Amino acid sequence: MIKYSKSHEWVKKEGEIGVIGITDYAQDQLGDIVYVELPEAGNEINKGEMLCTVESVKAASDIYSPITGEIIEVNEDLEDSPEIINEDAEGKGWICKVKLSDEAELDKLMNKEEYDEFCEKEG
Repeated sequence: MIKYSKSHEWVKKEGEIGVIGITDYAQDQLGDIVYVELPEAGNEINKGEMLCTVESVKAASDIYSPITGEIIEVNEDLEDSPEIINEDAEGKGWICKVKLSDEAELDKLMNKEEYDEFCEKEG
C-alpha cells in the first residue's frame, strides 16, 4: 500500500515501517537530480517536518515527512548516485525508512487515484 502527500512524497507501509520517497511527478518537475542531503538514522521526525533536501539542475527542494516516527535507515546509494531518484523515484529511489509512530496518519494521505487527480489539477 502506497500513500501520497500533497507535497509530493510517497510512503509505502511495510509492517510497522514506512518507506519514504518523492513521487515520480515530483522528480519530473525537478529535472535531473544532482544531490540528496539525506536525513540521519536515529532521528525522530514529525509529520510535516523537513526530512531532507534534494538538489536538481533547476533548484533545491525541501522534502517533508508524510508521517511521524524514527528514521531507522537511509538510502545511502543516493549519496553517490542521486540520479536513482530520476530513474526509479517510487522504487529504488526511496529516501529513508521510518518506524511508524501513528499508523492512523496514513489514512489522511491520498491513494494513487486521488494523487493522480490532485496532480492533474495542479499541473
